[in-house]
Amino acid sequence: MKTTIRAAISVVLLAGFYLLAIALIGGLGWATVWLWNEHPGAAAGKLAFLTIAVAVGLIVAFWKILTAKPGEPEGLPLAPHEARGLWDTAHELAHQVGTRAPDEIRLIPDVNAAVAEHTRFLGLAGGRRIMYVGLPLLQAFSVAQLSSVLAHELGHYSGSHTKLGALAHRGRMAIVQTIVQVGPSSLAGFVFRTYARLYILVEQAVSRRMEYEADEFSVRIAGRAAAVSAMRDLAVVGTAWTFFVNNYVTIGWDAKLAPRDVFGGFAQLLRGRSGQLAKLRDSTPEEERSRWDSHPPIADRIRAMEAMPDSGVAVDNRPAAALLGDPAGLAVRLQRAALNIEDKTLLSWDELTDASIAARAQLDTDALFRAAARLAGAPQGDLGLVLHIVERGGAGDLGRAVNPHGNPQEQREILADRIDSAIGLAARSGGIGRWKHSWTAGASFARADGSDLPIIEIARLATAAESVPAARQRLAEAGIDVRAVQQQSAVATADGGEVIGGIANMNAPGKLRFDVLLLSNGLVLVPGPKSTDDGKKRLIEILQSAPVTQLAQQHRFVAYEDIRAAEVLKNVPIKVRLTLHSGETLELAETWTGESLDKNDRELLAAALQPYLAQPQAS
Repeated sequence: MKTTIRAAISVVLLAGFYLLAIALIGGLGWATVWLWNEHPGAAAGKLAFLTIAVAVGLIVAFWKILTAKPGEPEGLPLAPHEARGLWDTAHELAHQVGTRAPDEIRLIPDVNAAVAEHTRFLGLAGGRRIMYVGLPLLQAFSVAQLSSVLAHELGHYSGSHTKLGALAHRGRMAIVQTIVQVGPSSLAGFVFRTYARLYILVEQAVSRRMEYEADEFSVRIAGRAAAVSAMRDLAVVGTAWTFFVNNYVTIGWDAKLAPRDVFGGFAQLLRGRSGQLAKLRDSTPEEERSRWDSHPPIADRIRAMEAMPDSGVAVDNRPAAALLGDPAGLAVRLQRAALNIEDKTLLSWDELTDASIAARAQLDTDALFRAAARLAGAPQGDLGLVLHIVERGGAGDLGRAVNPHGNPQEQREILADRIDSAIGLAARSGGIGRWKHSWTAGASFARADGSDLPIIEIARLATAAESVPAARQRLAEAGIDVRAVQQQSAVATADGGEVIGGIANMNAPGKLRFDVLLLSNGLVLVPGPKSTDDGKKRLIEILQSAPVTQLAQQHRFVAYEDIRAAEVLKNVPIKVRLTLHSGETLELAETWTGESLDKNDRELLAAALQPYLAQPQAS
């Protein structure tokens, strides 16, 4: 079935949605009139209310769609003189595809290229065309590969896909807005949701067919080899970019630190890990198929490309970044315009790695020292106290304190990591070394002369009573003073915690009520209203209002490490009693009418408290 026929069916189904709405309103109206005439009373009044609600919901939804305006385009606009090669390439490719060239090209910080058209009359009339090109793609691709991707995107223009896409987008908006207005749990909402599934299935099938059609332009214009390599490399570069952001760019996020040159760093990572990326490229896994996907699996698209005739065009293996006039300058401007990191302290990559790991190490060290102080009954912990506890046979207790959810082996490993952090901070404070940045592997601790200092080996020695003397000797030989690192925080914070769940309207003694956020490292107790309505919605709004670390500062935070013992008094609805090291007792009880972020959140709370249980769980 050709795309145009499928698209026509999609449009017919969209029109059918409105006909369904009109028919539903008409049917409800007829039933209301009949009921008023035959059996006037409360039932007729409720049906009349439902009819009005559905009619108003449809009108409001359609009005929102008609008056919706496109948002501000993302990214950095590129003037022709700033990227003459890219503009010329886009115009030449548009000519070969047989379509109008884009009116605007924008640089974006993603591994992506896309086209959009600000259409009119619900997508039936064309408008201003914008092409988006990801700077990471320009850094990773050759000119031939980028030409393949851009030919694919311009092919969407040629096939009027952008117009159909706008119409489909408006259609989805109309359906969603209508369901929201009439209520997803109502009878009308159920009817519309059922129809919406059918519409989206057809619309996604049309979208997948459009991708195959656009791929034909890639092969014909850029050549089969360039098209296939670009398709294969897209997934690899996307994986590299995600790895780069998670392990390099955001390494100091919690400490308000960021790199001074984000995109320059990505170029260095691509060079430094070229061997690993090559292996990843050769082992790209098959994708799972789903009828709900808007794009076909990459493996299927590659097979379709390989079956197409090769056009035999010359391959341009120049770096795609050569199409930009000043790649480094544009990278800096894009970082300022799109990444929103100017509120952070910007550092070089070497400085960022060292400062970020040191900040994280201080959090881990503080947790270790607080645990040691509790075990020893001391006002404050330090590395010397940790070694003393281990030497006296307390490694198991210390391991359980820093990793209560792990098995003995995992607890010992985490204890070694915590001691490693403390030793690293002591060595750094004494000017002996610092954490060394690397594009080819993870960061390591190095002496001032650049040679590696294997502090993890010393840390492992420090986790067993019989090898603590050897650890002390190794520390002395390296010139590391155990007194050089100090505990900076006497209380636990939510830094580094991730949201794992939330339970609304939990009762506490004194007629208090809390919306409780479950974090990976503790509980945030947000004072809640007396009403139990909209608990899940309220939890979501709380999470959207501020980062979890800020929420923990604004409200009460109960760290798991502050819990001495816990009891699960009741499982459904869950009721728990927490006894803190301070001696305070805190009870939290879920209500029958309360809501949670997910249906398994009470089990998550019970699991988080499992290591502290003072007695078996209640039934």
